Amino acid sequence: MKPGATSDPRSVRRVLIASTIGTAIEWYDFYLYATASALVFGPLFFPGSSTAGGVLASFATYAAGFVARPLGGLLFGHFGDRVGRKSMMVWTLLVMGIATFGVGLLPTYDTAGVLAPVLLVTLRVAQGIGIGGEWGSAVLLSTEHGPPGRRGFFSSWPAMGFALALFASNLTFVLLSQLPEEDFLTWGWRLPFLASIVLVGIGIWVRLGIEETPEFVRGRAENRPARVPVIMVLRRWPRRVVIGILASLGTGSVIAMFTVFLVAHAAKSGPEVRSTVLTWLMIAALGECVTLPLFGALSDRFGRRPVMIFGYVVSVGALIPAGAWLSSGDPTLVALVFIPALTLAHGAIYGGLAAFLVDLFPTMVRFSAIAVTYQVGVTISSFWPLVAVAIVGDASALLPVVALFAVVQLAAAIAVACAPDSRADADLAADPAGERRPVGRAVQGEVGDDR
Repeated sequence: MKPGATSDPRSVRRVLIASTIGTAIEWYDFYLYATASALVFGPLFFPGSSTAGGVLASFATYAAGFVARPLGGLLFGHFGDRVGRKSMMVWTLLVMGIATFGVGLLPTYDTAGVLAPVLLVTLRVAQGIGIGGEWGSAVLLSTEHGPPGRRGFFSSWPAMGFALALFASNLTFVLLSQLPEEDFLTWGWRLPFLASIVLVGIGIWVRLGIEETPEFVRGRAENRPARVPVIMVLRRWPRRVVIGILASLGTGSVIAMFTVFLVAHAAKSGPEVRSTVLTWLMIAALGECVTLPLFGALSDRFGRRPVMIFGYVVSVGALIPAGAWLSSGDPTLVALVFIPALTLAHGAIYGGLAAFLVDLFPTMVRFSAIAVTYQVGVTISSFWPLVAVAIVGDASALLPVVALFAVVQLAAAIAVACAPDSRADADLAADPAGERRPVGRAVQGEVGDDR
């Protein structure tokens, strides 16, 4: 593609489909692990502990994947800013697929002793590295191929991949839960991990047919790549980095709280409650496939801030009754938790988040900037299940957890409200004095001035 060229409509459609499918596959792999950590990894890999201790150990392996995400984001972000977005998408899919397939082959503690949880954590870290690079590459391919003024809508397509993955991973465990408990714990839980290798092949085949983004091609022609993009980001835009981290922390907190901690909390009430909770979690995720592009388009029309702040507020309201309502097993009450929390609140936040972050940083350091902001924010949020279990133990009252969650969401909303004004069709860079000017008109070599 020549510098300055724009994508034709067919190319854009292929990119949107490829980024959505690839993201769905990678998040499916990632959330298979999340669901398994809430339901089966405790007794299989950490036996002999108390109920709370086993859950804590299982959630620690879940968090390990998130801790590795900034590392993956920085690694793939560095090369994504210097080499391109497309090749990074293929590599992240390979890393994620191989690690997920490996989880399905692992021996349990009864077979391999302490080696089993060690291998589990190792593969989870590999998953984290893969997903750390996946989100940025998918978002940037979709957004930078899209027309001006529609970044919110176009960036919501990879987000739909996440919602589809959450739906599919929970559907998988709903179906597997119909197996006798002994079969489920012996071999049933392995099947979705092993099957992911087929999906990876499909995703790679789709992604190899897409082009590099015209925005990146143009930027590389007009500017020298930064030698170490992440250093430039931290040095020149520290305020925007903090804003992005807090906005992402609020986003990740919704998922960690509602799809991991609360699922495990409700599952203690019995298999029937667990099945009801997973079913409605699945339905809410499917509903988010509709609301994500809707809120993405609304963020193009009315701005990112009001749409995202709406989501932060609704998520707090949904959490207040969540513990008691989910544990009741009443389908109506369970629906009244997950529909507002995921379909509405997370849909509003996540639907505008990618474009919000893209607007904050110039093209040639954008991948690395997303690694620092989004990946660090969601990594911090991954500790919610550990923190929540440590606070409440085996108790049923969740008021302290609700209060802490509300503080975090308030901080995220304030950060978004204080973000610099930027239009969805503006690709702006800020100089150290705060002056903003279009990157495409920057002085030759400006982006690479950290050399």
